[in-house]
Amino acid sequence: MKKNKTLALKSIATAGAFALGMSGAATAFGAATLVIVNSNVANEGFNDTTPAAPVGGNIGTTLGQQRQIAFQAAANKWGATLTSNVPIIISASVVPLSCSANSAVLGSAGATSVFRDFPGAPIAGSWYSGALTNKLTGADQNGGAPQIVARFNSNLGQANCLAGSPFYLGLDGNHGTAIDMVTVLEHEFGHGLGFQTFTSGASGAELGGMPSVWDNFLWDNTAGKRWVDMTNAERATSALNFRKLAWTGPNVSSKVTTVLSAGTQRLNISGPSASTAAGDYPVGTASFGVVLSSPGVSGQLMPVVDQPNGTGLACNPLTGGNALSVNGRIAMVDRGVCGFAVKAKNAQNAGAIGVVIANNAAGTAPGLGGTDPTVVIPVLSVSLSDATILKAALAKRTRTSSGVIANLGVDPNQYAGADKLGRALMYTPNPYESGSSVSHWDTSAFPNQLMEPAINGDLTHEVTVPFDLTFELLKDIGW
Repeated sequence: MKKNKTLALKSIATAGAFALGMSGAATAFGAATLVIVNSNVANEGFNDTTPAAPVGGNIGTTLGQQRQIAFQAAANKWGATLTSNVPIIISASVVPLSCSANSAVLGSAGATSVFRDFPGAPIAGSWYSGALTNKLTGADQNGGAPQIVARFNSNLGQANCLAGSPFYLGLDGNHGTAIDMVTVLEHEFGHGLGFQTFTSGASGAELGGMPSVWDNFLWDNTAGKRWVDMTNAERATSALNFRKLAWTGPNVSSKVTTVLSAGTQRLNISGPSASTAAGDYPVGTASFGVVLSSPGVSGQLMPVVDQPNGTGLACNPLTGGNALSVNGRIAMVDRGVCGFAVKAKNAQNAGAIGVVIANNAAGTAPGLGGTDPTVVIPVLSVSLSDATILKAALAKRTRTSSGVIANLGVDPNQYAGADKLGRALMYTPNPYESGSSVSHWDTSAFPNQLMEPAINGDLTHEVTVPFDLTFELLKDIGW
C-alpha cells in the first residue's frame, strides 16, 4: 500500500520453500487462526527495543512490542471475519522500503503460493491463493510454510520518507495526520488472502497459461467480455480502460447500494468562455477535503501561475496576483514537487473554494493521496490532455475573471465507485501501475474502501458490510 502504492509478490513458490527459524504468535480470534511469524533480525522491526509510550490502547513499551500488538490487532480482525480450519501463516517483517519526501511504499504483501484444480475447487482451471486453497480443501497444501509474506516500512516518518507522517501504532483509529498502521496491515493481509490477480495486467499474460479465479469476475464494459475470455492483448488493453472494468461477483454486486454512496464525483465545465471545453470530465478523487454532493461547488476556474514555464505548483503560499485570482474561485494547479494536500491547503488559505489539480504526465486523472483534516474544500484532478483543453479556454482570462465556470459535483445517477449498472469498479489507470492496477477498487469509491490503492485518512478498521466491500469480494472468490 502506498501513500500515493506499490504492491508485491505474485509468484508461485514451492510448498515448503520457506524455512522459518523464528517463533510465531497465533491468534484464534474467531473462525480462523492467523499466525504472525517474526522474520526480522535482531534489533530490527519487531525486535526494535527503542522505548515507546503506550498509545491508543496499544500497551507496548518498546517500538518493537507496539508493532507486534498492531499486527495482532489486524490479525484479530481477519480472524474474526474468515472461516478456515487451517492456520493462515504470515511471514512478517518491518524493514526499510522505498521512500521519498512526498511518497512512500507503506507495505507490500502477497500470496507465496497458488494452486488450481484441487479437489473441491469452485472454478476449474483457475489459480487460488495458498490460504484460500487451504480453506477450501480443509488441509495444509503449503507443507507448513507461510501462505503470505508481508513487509512494512520501518523508515516511515523519518527525513526523506514522508517526514512528519509516521505510522500510528494505536488501536483506536485516532491517527490524526499520521498513517494508521492497523489499516495498512489489514489492506496488505487482504492481498495475501486473495484480493489480487496473478495475471499480468501489463502484458495480459496468465500465470502458467491459466487464469486467476479473480479473472472470472472481471468484466470490461467496452469489450463486453470477461478477462478469462480475452486474449493477452485484450487484457492488457482492459487494464488501461479507465473506469470501464467492473467486478461481477454476486456478493459484491448485491451490496454496492448498501456500502457505496449514490453520486459519483465529476467536473462539469460551462460558462460564456468555455467554448469547446464545455462538458463533463472524468476526475481523480482526493483522500482529503470535503465529500461532494449535489449540487456541488461552482465558481470561475482560475489557474495558478507561479513558475517561469507558465505552470502553477502552489507548493508555497500564494501571493500577489495568484492569491487575488483564486480568492472566491476554483483554483487550477499543476501536479508536481509537493504533496496534493499541500497544494490544496495553500489554495484554500488564499481563499479558493475548490481545487482542480492537472496531471503532469500522459494518462488518466490520478487519485490524490494524502491526509490533512484542515483542508475543507473539494479537490479533484484531471488528466493532462483534459487539463490542456481547460488551459486553452482560460488563456483569455483577466486577473480576476475567466468566464469558465467549473462545477465540482456529482452524477446522482451513478454510485460512487460503481459503473452505470451498479457493479463495483476496479482500478485501471493509464499508464499501468505495477502492483496497483486491477488488484484494487477504483479510487472513485465512496465511502473510501480499504482495498483502494492509496490509503485514505477516513478509513475504519472494518472489512465488512455496511462499511466495506472487501470481505464480499473474498466471498465471491471462495472464502
